[in-house]
Amino acid sequence: MDFETKLFAKTNLAEILRDELAKKNYTCKPINIGSNTDPYQPIEKSWRLTRAALALLNECNHPCTIVTKNALIERDIDILAPMAERNLVQVFISINSLDNKLASKLEPRASAPHRRLQAVKALHDAGVPVGVLVAPIIPALNEKDVEGIIERAASNGANSIGYTCIRLPHELKQLFREWLDVHYPEKAAHIISLIQQMNGGKDYDSNFATRMRG
Repeated sequence: MDFETKLFAKTNLAEILRDELAKKNYTCKPINIGSNTDPYQPIEKSWRLTRAALALLNECNHPCTIVTKNALIERDIDILAPMAERNLVQVFISINSLDNKLASKLEPRASAPHRRLQAVKALHDAGVPVGVLVAPIIPALNEKDVEGIIERAASNGANSIGYTCIRLPHELKQLFREWLDVHYPEKAAHIISLIQQMNGGKDYDSNFATRMRG
C-alpha cells in the first residue's frame, strides 16, 4: 500500500531535464517515459509533470516513447501530434484484460479497459503511432482475453502488439500470493502452479532471454 499511497513528485523535473539536454556531451537517444512508474497516474492531473517534460522534448525535437495504462494521455495529444509529425514519439497503452471487474482488482487506480481502447483510437486518429501491450499475462486469470484485446486494439488503430508474462521477482512473489488469496482464493494454487511450470519449477526465472515470456 505504501507504493500506492505515498507518492513522491520531482517537481523540478522539467528544469533538470533541460539542463541535462543542454550538456555538451549529451547524446540524443529516445527517452522511455513510464518504464518505472506510470506517467499518467491520477496525481499527474494536478502536477502536470509529464506534460512539462513532453513540452520540453517537443521544443528540443527529442524522441521519446511512452508507456501508460491511463486515458489521461489524451490530454496531451496537442503536444504528441506535432511530435508524431516529426517521427519523435511512439505510445504504448497497456491493456491486460477486457473484464472491468478483474481490471479494477489488478490496477485499481488505472483507466478501465474500454477507456484505454478509446485512448488508443484517439491517439491513432490524431496521427500518433500507438501500440498495445498485453501485460502482464497471468495464466488461468486473464489469458482468455488476449485474442480479444488484440482484435479490439487493431480495430482501434494500434500499430503493434506486445506482451509480457507475469514476473514475480523479489518481494512480488509474496505480494502476488497475498493478492490471489484475497481476490481469487479458489484459483490461487492453480495459478501459482502454472506460473512455476513456465519458469522451470520456480516462481521466477531471471534469465534475460526468457524472463519476459516464460
